[in-house]
Amino acid sequence: MNDKIAIIGGGNLGSAIAEGLINSKFCKPQHIIITKRNIGTLRNLEERGVMISDNNMDAAKDAKWIILAVKPFQVKDILQQLKDKLDPLQQQIISVMTGVWIKDLQEILGNEFTFFRAMPNTAIAIQQSITCICSANANNEQSKFVDDLFSNLGKVVFIEEKLMDAATVLGACGTAYAMRYIRANIQGGIEIGFDAATASLIAAQTVKGAADLLLVKHTHPEQEIDKVTTPKGCTIAGLNEMEHQGFSSSLIKGVITSYKKIVNDM
Repeated sequence: MNDKIAIIGGGNLGSAIAEGLINSKFCKPQHIIITKRNIGTLRNLEERGVMISDNNMDAAKDAKWIILAVKPFQVKDILQQLKDKLDPLQQQIISVMTGVWIKDLQEILGNEFTFFRAMPNTAIAIQQSITCICSANANNEQSKFVDDLFSNLGKVVFIEEKLMDAATVLGACGTAYAMRYIRANIQGGIEIGFDAATASLIAAQTVKGAADLLLVKHTHPEQEIDKVTTPKGCTIAGLNEMEHQGFSSSLIKGVITSYKKIVNDM
């Protein structure tokens, strides 16, 4: 058995992982198999060399790494179907499902398997995800493989599992928060004179540049804000108006509300 990867669940995230693995050249397309009930939506991946299937058991049986990318309510039935076909000495499990804890997987498959729980976001398709990872029963070699896999798809941070729900909100839900900010910026740009396409380009690149400043220079956001806020200037006037309207507090409340939703519903 080689390092063949089976992605069980070819929805948005599963497909994005496959696409990112291909684009990063982490592994050969033919070493990836991805499943979905309706495989018609996976034809674009098949055209790039990825194997596709509507049979989870066939996909998992020869894979060394099994990535579970199904909806949380589906996992119990799927793992019970796969249970007798999996070998804890030969196969490792990576879950990218929101709200499914390692202990939940152990209750179905047993404690003998090596489990990783990873929370990427959809930017994984362009190798720009932030992926938070925790594990159980993993040795150094296995941890390095998972680190290398997701490092090829963006940034990686290993955390305690108790922080995984919080990581989901900050890293995965955070994509939507950032998109909503960019959308509002575009709308403001249109109102002050730009066409939609130009406003979108300026807004998106500005956010990307701001994020890269923090990642490359390791500075605090307030340090970068100070560099563009001059006395009596337009930047500080705009920032103060946003704060008067509850910009920071509403964002913080949104993050906390999303977190409570995960904790209370799962």
